[in-house]
Amino acid sequence: MRKAVNEIFIKEFGENLRKIRLSKKISMQTLAHTINVEYSQISRIELGKINTTINTIYEISVALEVPLNEFFNFKKN
Repeated sequence: MRKAVNEIFIKEFGENLRKIRLSKKISMQTLAHTINVEYSQISRIELGKINTTINTIYEISVALEVPLNEFFNFKKN
């Protein structure tokens, strides 16, 4: 049960990240280049396929100029 809840949270986090990134009109490629990670890592985060580190989330928040808490501002099922 707990694993399913975590997977849902990770997926919703990724969807929220994608929404924020698109609102800033920044491509996955540009974001990846800015924070020095592979494009595929950004894709996997947004698709909810990986549970990323807080360090990566921090780097994304700096690159997108968005407060950290904004990435967690979504309705959790």
